[in-house]
Amino acid sequence: MEDKQYIESGILELYVYGLLTEKENLEIAELARKNPEIESEIISIEKAVSALSSSFSPFHSAANFEKIKARLELKHTKVVDIKPASNLPQYFGWAAAVLLLLGFGYQTLELAKSKQAVSEAGGKKNKIEREYAILDQQNKQTEKNLSIVRDIKNTSVTLGGQSVSPASFAKVYWNRETKTTYIDAAGLPNPPKGMVYQVWSLKLSPVLTPTSIGLLDNFEENSQKIFAVSQTDSAEAFGITLEPAGGSLTPTMEQLYTLGKV
Repeated sequence: MEDKQYIESGILELYVYGLLTEKENLEIAELARKNPEIESEIISIEKAVSALSSSFSPFHSAANFEKIKARLELKHTKVVDIKPASNLPQYFGWAAAVLLLLGFGYQTLELAKSKQAVSEAGGKKNKIEREYAILDQQNKQTEKNLSIVRDIKNTSVTLGGQSVSPASFAKVYWNRETKTTYIDAAGLPNPPKGMVYQVWSLKLSPVLTPTSIGLLDNFEENSQKIFAVSQTDSAEAFGITLEPAGGSLTPTMEQLYTLGKV
């Protein structure tokens, strides 16, 4: 801003009246120090303000003062006791500061609670999403298992318990066209540690011929106990034996749990 613009802007009057910020005051003072024209303008404004103040100040001679004194019956002069200023404003200031500090502390506490609530809500949301994903997966598996059971093209073969476990039972769902085979092993007990159930497709004639079509791995983790095994081209019977982990090349007949003819 040029000198003329400074003078015409009215900012120098505000400077003289003390209405500028500290930063602006410093800027004007520095400008006046470097620029005589600005400094001269400031002095002129100060003189004008001083003259204006004097014109409104009442002037009384000593005689006038005595007349006024007599009219007011001020015969004696005495010292007027001036009470010390009250400390209440100071106390109020401290009280306001304490209240402000308490308010800030309360807001900080509430903000922390809000953040914790948001965090907990986020954790609950993630937990719900995980549970929903698990339920959705289980629901899809249930629908798939129901479609297997309800498929009229599947041949259902019931496998009854044998001497090693008379109470055991199982079912085979075998589609002769697609050769897909599913085992419903809900009637089998959990296998001992280190053991696994093995499913066999059996030909009964001219000689008994067993063919392994799969293991029922992760038995305990499969809540619905329905397992997909290898495709079966032809079978006259199905059997399930208990074998060492990894399965066996031939069935252990002493551990034959279930058996059923097609």
